[in-house]
Amino acid sequence: MAYLVLEDGSVYEGEGFGATRTDVIGEVVFNTGMTGYQEILTDPSCYGQIVLMTYPLIGNYGVNWEDPESLRPQVKAFAVRELCEVPSNWHSEGSLNDYLKRHGIMGIQGIDTRALTRKLRSRGTMRGMLSERMPAPGSLAAMRSYTAVRPVDAVTCAERFEIPGKGPTVAVLDLGLKASILSSLRARGCRLLVYPAHTPAQEILRDEPGGLVLTNGPGNPNENPEIIENLRSLAGRLPIFGICLGHQLLALACGADTQPLRYGHRGSNHPVKDLDRDRVYITSQNHGYTIVEETLPANMRISHRNWNDQTIEGIRYEDHPTFTVQFHPEASPGPKDTGYLFDEFIGSLTVSNKISGNANRMN
Repeated sequence: MAYLVLEDGSVYEGEGFGATRTDVIGEVVFNTGMTGYQEILTDPSCYGQIVLMTYPLIGNYGVNWEDPESLRPQVKAFAVRELCEVPSNWHSEGSLNDYLKRHGIMGIQGIDTRALTRKLRSRGTMRGMLSERMPAPGSLAAMRSYTAVRPVDAVTCAERFEIPGKGPTVAVLDLGLKASILSSLRARGCRLLVYPAHTPAQEILRDEPGGLVLTNGPGNPNENPEIIENLRSLAGRLPIFGICLGHQLLALACGADTQPLRYGHRGSNHPVKDLDRDRVYITSQNHGYTIVEETLPANMRISHRNWNDQTIEGIRYEDHPTFTVQFHPEASPGPKDTGYLFDEFIGSLTVSNKISGNANRMN
């Protein structure tokens, strides 16, 4: 047996799978993706979370060594309606159950995932505990006070590294990046310099990159004051493309504010309207915070909106070559409809380099 207990006292009884653990505490969130469970499990944005999948059958195509977005699963635990024990796919290199066992991640199956999702939608994201026994009162007290402490520090790279390429040099600030962001940039020929999250602005500028990508990552954006201060020094110094947490942190650095969503946007089927193109795209998303529209300074223009709840999904900075989005243009999992944003960013590097070159010749 296994038990998932929420901070409101509700209990969901099911069957454990994966690793044998007790009293695993995390933030309980749901993801509406029908596929892509391995990418979701390994997305560093999921650090500190117990992820619930709304699709009823998970594990049917197994796991492989090509799809992960990081070196290991980042979730605290995994909850599904039904686990497929015998995967069937030409690409499969093992079962989801064995994969979670190998990485020490506990799972629970057989619970009413539909009822749990409805509760999270009505009550909002809650803390929870997964255990193979009914938790003691002391454990429940610890669960109710749980918070992920400085999660970006736990998922960023330990030191700067380089990925060769024949195209423009792009700096990547690793806030908990997905491997597919690097793949999307490599596919466009970029030479990549990847930096830990707390790298000082001057160290990045000293390498003279053509532009900067701010990646996704976990947690409350307001809990990263040092990173926000660094981004304040970088804004306007070079073209910047921000994704997810990077989108939020740059907004905070430039004078806007953020707030939590009731239950977040997590899935690969979220409609977002590109206001400049007057077109709706289906996007992949994984976040629990949004920018507060009423706090936007005059130089920040809304470029994308979530077509479900009208929250901000993209910002253009009118006084420097910078734009950011809340969704994931690299997808993985999900549709790659918005991959054009990477092309636009690379195009801004070319324009910026031409402008810099002309200015140098004039001087």
